[in-house]
Amino acid sequence: MSQLMNRRELLRKACFGSGMLAMGPLLWAQSNPASPRNGVPMGMSAKQSNLANLANTMKNVAVSGDPETIMRIPAACQIRLVAKTHVPPSSNSDYKWHPDPDGGACFATDDGGWVYVSNSETKPKGKGGVGAIRFDATGEVVDSYSICQGTHNNCAGGPTPWNTWLSGEEVEDGYIYECDPMGVKPAKKIHALGKFKHEAAAVDPNTGIVYLTEDEPDGCFYRFRPFQYKQNQPTNFEQGQLEVACLKNTLTDDTWQLQWRPIENGEPNLTTEQATRKQVKTAQIFKGGEGCWFHHNIVYFTSKYDNCVWALDVRTQELIRIYDQTRDQHFQPLLNDVDNLTVSAQGDVIVAEDGSNMRMVVFNQDAQPFELVNVQGHSLSEICGPAFSPDGQRLYFSSQQGIKGTADDGRTYELSGPFFV
Repeated sequence: MSQLMNRRELLRKACFGSGMLAMGPLLWAQSNPASPRNGVPMGMSAKQSNLANLANTMKNVAVSGDPETIMRIPAACQIRLVAKTHVPPSSNSDYKWHPDPDGGACFATDDGGWVYVSNSETKPKGKGGVGAIRFDATGEVVDSYSICQGTHNNCAGGPTPWNTWLSGEEVEDGYIYECDPMGVKPAKKIHALGKFKHEAAAVDPNTGIVYLTEDEPDGCFYRFRPFQYKQNQPTNFEQGQLEVACLKNTLTDDTWQLQWRPIENGEPNLTTEQATRKQVKTAQIFKGGEGCWFHHNIVYFTSKYDNCVWALDVRTQELIRIYDQTRDQHFQPLLNDVDNLTVSAQGDVIVAEDGSNMRMVVFNQDAQPFELVNVQGHSLSEICGPAFSPDGQRLYFSSQQGIKGTADDGRTYELSGPFFV
């Protein structure tokens, strides 16, 4: 019981220690980069999370538009298919939804609608990229298109405060590509964010620092620190330093303090030079870094090989392990293969599983995780790309390989309901 109480206090500190419950619309927007200030509903900061209450009344339903798929969802929610691999999501476009849909995020549009972007983690070199679905203000699909092409194994990524999408290539010589969700500007390779097996990215809107996970068994946790930054302006990737996290102090069994060391060669020749993760001998190893999300001075991320969920306070550099499968056997559900994650405006941490369980599990200030979605019959797939719409009432995600367990059976869904009241 004492361990549970300690973990609960740690999680409360991670979620609420900086006054998150009292934040206004400006801070709400800053903690949710995909929702710019002009897209934030007035009074949103006063709404309270309803996810735990919803999860008390779960039911099995057939998915609208995909009746062969059964999901366990809250009784007060609805679920529908919005895209399927090789099928155009919109009748207004010939763009066919990509194979292996992975990391994603939502971006508000000027007409009150939004765009959901999704990576393609398809394996053939040069066949990856990013697709987008545009919704109008009522939530109807009105367009679909590509925002990045010719890349390789695009896995996760992250939204920026200046409303672009950072898409990471999960290969040894992978890069981050900055993409325009509206499909107007071409995608751009960002050399400054390093060459390694990229997973996810998260941007601190207060400093412009970009945090990066690496999907290797001996992977590291990185950040790009710009030398100068103006709030509400894009990070200048031409002037800054790529750094790697190192351990400074051990505070408790579940908390540490980090310090950052410079990476001198962020684009090594992998034939003749040391890989990025091996250049700093004191770098802290995170075993298979996966999802990463910034929320009000906290960077949340997961590591899949040890099934841990982490929270880094960027002001104090205090790292908190808020979930550890090995130590938290008393928690139910027991998470396996933690992967992508997102965070609601109210601080709920939603973790997707990469494995046969096919669940999305929520952590909040009570520490006890609970199941929000269970995709049945997709045991050869994985859940990817969880992201809330700008108003917080729709949650998008994908079953990367669907029922068949193949790249050509990817499916993207929308869960809607009274998530916040």
